[in-house]
Amino acid sequence: MNRQFSLAGLLRLRQAEQKAAESGLAAANMRSSSLRERRAEARTALGESADSAGSVGDSATLLAIAAARASSQGMLAELDALAALAETEAAAAQDGYTEARRRAVGLEKLESRHDAAFVAAELRAEQGALDEIASAGWHRKAGS
Repeated sequence: MNRQFSLAGLLRLRQAEQKAAESGLAAANMRSSSLRERRAEARTALGESADSAGSVGDSATLLAIAAARASSQGMLAELDALAALAETEAAAAQDGYTEARRRAVGLEKLESRHDAAFVAAELRAEQGALDEIASAGWHRKAGS
């Protein structure tokens, strides 16, 4: 039996794919988290601006507050869309990582079985040599 696992190159490739998928997943999760935080901050800021609108002095101030709120709501809608897209990308990255991990694990199991079979073959060969030595030694003693 060959000591070298015949699919070692493919296993290294699969492990590299898994690392790349893992990096992609981390980046997608970080982007999604960042957008969720920005969205929460924007919602908080929009809520605070609504609370401060109660003390409006003139119509120009009221128009400025209305314009600011409309702008904030537009920004919030954009953040909602970006957050939804980021969640979709994170889900796709998770699926990609899961698939890459599945392919790597299958080869890792094959490598473990190969290593175990190699060790078992070495032990059988060693035991056979020991049995041969013991058998030859026993025959010499019996013949003396």
